[in-house]
Amino acid sequence: MISTLTLPAPAKLNLFLHITAQREDGYHLLQTVFQLLDYSDEITLDIRQDGKLKRKKYRNESNKNFNALNEIPLESDLCVRAAKLLQSHTNSSLGVDITLNKKLPIGGGIGGGSSDAATVLHGLNLLWDCDLSNQQLADLGLKLGADVPVFIHGNSAWAEGIGEQLTPMNLPETWFLVIRPDISVSTAEIFSDQGLTRDSEALTITRFLNDAVFEKQSNVFEIIVKKKYPKIANALEWLSSFSEARLTGTGSCIFAKFDSEDEANQVLEALAESSNNWQGFVAKGVNQSPLHKAIAALQKT
Repeated sequence: MISTLTLPAPAKLNLFLHITAQREDGYHLLQTVFQLLDYSDEITLDIRQDGKLKRKKYRNESNKNFNALNEIPLESDLCVRAAKLLQSHTNSSLGVDITLNKKLPIGGGIGGGSSDAATVLHGLNLLWDCDLSNQQLADLGLKLGADVPVFIHGNSAWAEGIGEQLTPMNLPETWFLVIRPDISVSTAEIFSDQGLTRDSEALTITRFLNDAVFEKQSNVFEIIVKKKYPKIANALEWLSSFSEARLTGTGSCIFAKFDSEDEANQVLEALAESSNNWQGFVAKGVNQSPLHKAIAALQKT
């Protein structure tokens, strides 16, 4: 029986993001493409026999304030919430110590918290020998957030509904530079903005592929975010001088694609040499999640 696991929790980008309608309960119906990246948080899970769920040690490589993660209330910690949800669902008597090495910017729109939750669910499914399917884990994950299922299933995907209706896609595995301006975006404020387009024309996957939608479509939140957050507008303008830049999710991260890793790294070096106080990283778009590759490798041993 395995007693400890260390697994990645990868980032995602929204290559485009539309709102096609709003439900009576207030939820927005979306269309987007989730592009998974090979850049990840790292989570270590150690079994406890006493049934307790403990946050052992969190480090934040994306921010100098290493202690902030450890000060998040447990009831708001998606890693702990994921463990508690799985424990309750399976009636497991086991517990876990959770160690998080956080590389993904918090609140950046790249799915860090949701991906962490998905990795905890997958990891504990193995450690606790729960034997739940991906779909069962995704159904649980949806209770934690609309982005969790894409990380559970582990494929870049076309998404509809509130983001949980997924169709796997094979996308070009290109290189991206992701930048996070030194600012946080209020997702609730952006969703409630009266200027937000909530009736975008619905697309099909075929049209997406035929129309080269990355070049022709957009993120409906971008125009609102640029208006409310000039720092993000400035970052988009700066990055677009090298390659067309986009907002991911509701931000605050932005991204641009490049033909090679070297080209993306050259722009990252230009960012470091500039006067802009922005963080950034280079990552490759992948179709299969690093988490699923790691699980598959474990299951072969």
